[in-house]
Amino acid sequence: MDAKICADLLSQVRERRPLVHHITNTVTINDCANITICAGAAPVMAEAIEESAEMVAAAGALVLNIGTLDPAQVESMLLAGKRANELGVPVVLDPVGAGATRLRTDAVLRVLREVKVAVLKGNAGEIGVLAGMGGKVRGVDSCGLAGDPVETAKACARSTGTVVAMTGETDVVTDGKRVVLVRNGNEMMDRLSGTGCMASSVVGSFVAVADDPLTGAAAALAAFGCAGEKAAAGARGPYSFRTALFDELYTLTPEDLAEGARLEVV
Repeated sequence: MDAKICADLLSQVRERRPLVHHITNTVTINDCANITICAGAAPVMAEAIEESAEMVAAAGALVLNIGTLDPAQVESMLLAGKRANELGVPVVLDPVGAGATRLRTDAVLRVLREVKVAVLKGNAGEIGVLAGMGGKVRGVDSCGLAGDPVETAKACARSTGTVVAMTGETDVVTDGKRVVLVRNGNEMMDRLSGTGCMASSVVGSFVAVADDPLTGAAAALAAFGCAGEKAAAGARGPYSFRTALFDELYTLTPEDLAEGARLEVV
């Protein structure tokens, strides 16, 4: 796993323009759609239970995000997720706010039981909760992690059978054995809502073209982090940063990513 692999995957996303099917939250749905386009993929937001499974047939990846959760949405996620498994379409699950309420935690655990998830992308608090290692969540925000981040992510990956992409100052991507640290990003990415959801959309875009979900997830977070670094350089505050983030991901070249991705294989 190196920066060249990240660059190659970005090229593939741009060339193949995979359809990324989202069942996501209403707060950030437009941001998720637009960041998917800026990454080079094509978004579709199809939550209705009557069509969610059918839409999967055209998709390269399925992104499930529980940010504005309700029971009907969970049923739609399960239908789409099971159909994705039948078709070999990778599923990315963002467990937004898992640990904050029983509804959220139970919904995530149910999806993980009934659907084969390729990548579980969450913050440290969410992953800590799901690993049973003392994560703390307030609302949808991480409030810290009791243990070592790498060991927590590995434990979560082993217990859930997924690749875990745990975001933070340093992102940890692991399948329980292999570990890649992604050191790209900027603190401004925590100064507005939606960047975590957008990261999941970018992960879906990359996993759709990658042979290995761990490689796809790490490359996606490196690309998103590089865009964040570039956006922060000229931002005056959170909203100018937000606009620049879309522009910088859109204009990010494979050469930029090959030069800027900071990865460490542990």
